[in-house]
Amino acid sequence: MGIKFCSLSSGSSGNCQYIETDRVKILIDGGLSGKKIERLLSSIDVCPTTIDSILVTHEHIDHIRGVGVLSRRYDIPIYANQSTWTRMERAVGEIKAKNIKIIESNEDFQLGDLDIHSFKVFHDAAEPVGYCIYHKNIKISIITDTGWVNDNMKSIIKGSSLYLMESNHDVKMLKEGNYPWYLKKRILSTKGHLSNFDAGKTLSEVLTGNGEIVLLAHLSKENNRPSIAHETVRECMEDYGINVHRDIALDLTYRDRPTRVYTL
Repeated sequence: MGIKFCSLSSGSSGNCQYIETDRVKILIDGGLSGKKIERLLSSIDVCPTTIDSILVTHEHIDHIRGVGVLSRRYDIPIYANQSTWTRMERAVGEIKAKNIKIIESNEDFQLGDLDIHSFKVFHDAAEPVGYCIYHKNIKISIITDTGWVNDNMKSIIKGSSLYLMESNHDVKMLKEGNYPWYLKKRILSTKGHLSNFDAGKTLSEVLTGNGEIVLLAHLSKENNRPSIAHETVRECMEDYGINVHRDIALDLTYRDRPTRVYTL
């Protein structure tokens, strides 16, 4: 079967990504209600009782809202670094000791037939991370909620078959929008969120143009449009000589519905 990937939901209203192999099924984050995540899983024919683990990127509520409920309901282990556990402990509620799995950022661990590497990102959370997921010769990189992608992060995610990359806002829309200045400043900072242009530039520097799948994630409802995100990233890539119609597959994630299930 290889490995399957689906973004169940991505955005400030809730984030949850699904990965499956022959041996394991995992979620990256669970930022919607338990019932909503169950419905989203059901929509792609996955039973919540079959989820083996939940990996958490950081403690913001749009990434952990349903994590505790799912863990208690289905006896699912939760993986996060110590700083994230400390910050999210009250929000997720009581978790069985055996399901509290503390990992180290920038280190590797295994879940079934998946090799997983967590790496630090730049966001206003305790110790936010992205994840690289390896299965045989396939690599999936998940990088959202970061205001900056430095050279080390680029080297970590390079060579992926699928990228879930934050493309949060259009800078002009954000600056001219109704958000208060302090919030605009936070979003635009290196510990905020990645703009469409920065997403496009980052991707252009790591893609090889050999058929990679790129999913733009965490689009702002107020400060972005799917068409603007897609067009801005496409233009960046074409400036680097990457043809999105020939060399890669460029697509979007959604806040209100899953993407299709990608099999790699």
